[in-house]
Amino acid sequence: MATQHAHTPLTPRRATLRRTVARQTAAHTVSATAAALATVRIALGALFLWAFLDKTFGLGYATADGRAWIDGASPAKGFLSHVAAGPFRGTFHAMAGQTWVDWMFMLSLLGLGLALIGGVGLRIAAVGGTALLALMWAAEWPPARHLADGAASGSTNPLLDYHVLYALVLVVLAVTGSGATWGLGRRWAELPVVRDHAWLR
Repeated sequence: MATQHAHTPLTPRRATLRRTVARQTAAHTVSATAAALATVRIALGALFLWAFLDKTFGLGYATADGRAWIDGASPAKGFLSHVAAGPFRGTFHAMAGQTWVDWMFMLSLLGLGLALIGGVGLRIAAVGGTALLALMWAAEWPPARHLADGAASGSTNPLLDYHVLYALVLVVLAVTGSGATWGLGRRWAELPVVRDHAWLR
């Protein structure tokens, strides 16, 4: 005699339990995504903040001791004066050593670092950071195969480089509201001026 297995319908209690487990699983996935974005946000912020500190105090990495901003050196002059390719080479050379350029550059590094680590003003950081990175991309000019003196540029891609990737990451961090995780994003968004002007988030 064959045994017939009938499908046992879910009781209300079992159905509720299954829905709860599904919601907890979904919440865990969102939390993992939020944590990953927050990790990237803080790491990128630390990158910008370190660049500011090194150029300001001459910590001996990219900026040697005695060549720091506080020593009277220009933090942007070395980079801009060595631009060796692209249609804006002359413009960047003219900008090298200008006080207003140094201040704009350094305040941009500081602002990006603090905004990303703190998780506040990420939309402003995305716009400002993209503008800064676009200028740096133009200074390095990846499309050039050769420098002005005829030497190989060493460029590996005519369009995409780390400046473009950093800019894309800034945009992703801003549109996903990553500052709410491990940051002050939620408190920042609750400020009256930020509530009234969404572009400040």
